[in-house]
Amino acid sequence: MLIPIGSIVNALAVIIGSLIGLGLGSFIPDRVRKSIFQVIGLFTLILGTKMALETNQVLLLLSSLVLGVLIGELLCIERILDKVSRLIKEKVKSKDKLFSEGLITAFLLYCVGSMTFVGAIEEGINNDKTLLYTKSLMDGVTSILLASSLGIGVLVSALPLLLFQSILTWGAFYFEGYLQPDMITELSAVGGVLIMAISLNILEILKIKVSNLLPALLLVIPIYNLVN
Repeated sequence: MLIPIGSIVNALAVIIGSLIGLGLGSFIPDRVRKSIFQVIGLFTLILGTKMALETNQVLLLLSSLVLGVLIGELLCIERILDKVSRLIKEKVKSKDKLFSEGLITAFLLYCVGSMTFVGAIEEGINNDKTLLYTKSLMDGVTSILLASSLGIGVLVSALPLLLFQSILTWGAFYFEGYLQPDMITELSAVGGVLIMAISLNILEILKIKVSNLLPALLLVIPIYNLVN
């Protein structure tokens, strides 16, 4: 079986960055931490907007999101993930009030971007880890800032990140013939909208249940094949 080295390195980068952030967190004044967090929110908004605008099929994007959020609301994914994060919090015996928020926010931020999909697929198909190594550096730096503000939940997010990206890499390895560049572009565009939603939460502009939008990512492939 293919070993997802790129995803392993990515997870280690998040762990190391989070440990640095947790160590520095107590030395950063609240006002500085808040300002840094706002900058992360603004950067995330720009990143998500850029990704979303790369779509070539607006109706596919819209239908994936509408059907995705409908499924997510019916399945109460946000509530389920919150319960899971609380269970993990109990297992690691954390008293961090922001544990769940840190875990879910970091996981979504790290895992719904274009570099996640393209990087994991590149490793699965061509054994090219370059993009995931670049992503690892970016996520490592981001995790320093996130962990200093959101706590240990950011550190724990390395585990679902590793699992998610590894599944993508193995999927690309075994189902290479079904993946097309245009499909990956649309996946990234949907991911961009989710990242925009995360940024609005970070900036406290809106409170969007981003987890309930996750099924939209799964719907891109069948809808793409249906309309093309």
